[in-house]
Amino acid sequence: MSYQTIIFEKKENYVVITLNRPDKLNALNKQMFDDLDDAFQKIELDRDVHGLILTGTGEKAFAAGADIKELNDSDDRSGKLFSEYGSKVMKRLAELRIPTIAAINGFALGGGCELTLACQMRFASENAKMGQPEVNLGIIPGYGGTQRLTQIVGKAKAMELILSANMLNAEQAEKIGLVNAVYKPEELLPKTEEFMKLILTKGPLAVSAAVECINAAEELSPLEGLAFESRKFGEVCGTADFKEGTNAFLEKRKAEFKGK
Repeated sequence: MSYQTIIFEKKENYVVITLNRPDKLNALNKQMFDDLDDAFQKIELDRDVHGLILTGTGEKAFAAGADIKELNDSDDRSGKLFSEYGSKVMKRLAELRIPTIAAINGFALGGGCELTLACQMRFASENAKMGQPEVNLGIIPGYGGTQRLTQIVGKAKAMELILSANMLNAEQAEKIGLVNAVYKPEELLPKTEEFMKLILTKGPLAVSAAVECINAAEELSPLEGLAFESRKFGEVCGTADFKEGTNAFLEKRKAEFKGK
């Protein structure tokens, strides 16, 4: 599958998408949003894809933000449209019902940081730098950053990071729960793929249901969330995978899940 600004690589039952504008530190432009939107739609429709890893070309940057040259001519109307389109692409990523992991190599700033926030998990290299520096340019995060960063690290810390425009190194990001784990640069992608493969040994329907329930916690009240969880629990109890999983446990053998 060929794109102008990303590399789409399908590996057995998961996909690795690599942001690929190294001369621009993988900055997000309209073409990259178009490419990502198309790729996310294809993943959404492909029942054989059970996981997604996002990373960037090289060790310098995951994505160093939006393409400022492209953004520079915006006025209030075009800026709103640009934000809405980017937010739509990020929302499509955030709502995928499969595990998604950002492998953050180098800078993840502005829109690049927001792209990692739309993933369910974030693994970082030791040289990673994360931040929302938009106020330095007289704007604000426009692709969901004010909302998702607050959900992940809390209101006070999100206020601190967005209003100061300070960058965090990998150790600091891990300390506040912004990233799940930190690895040496050369180990980042192998370790991320290793963890993805671990997840993919589990029942795919159960993993998908768990993803939906955890995501629902951000939208539903506690009572609504519990009701949604019970409904999903019932659904997976009616699957062949559930029977296989329980039988394998009782028979002391490895389960062979079929996603049915």
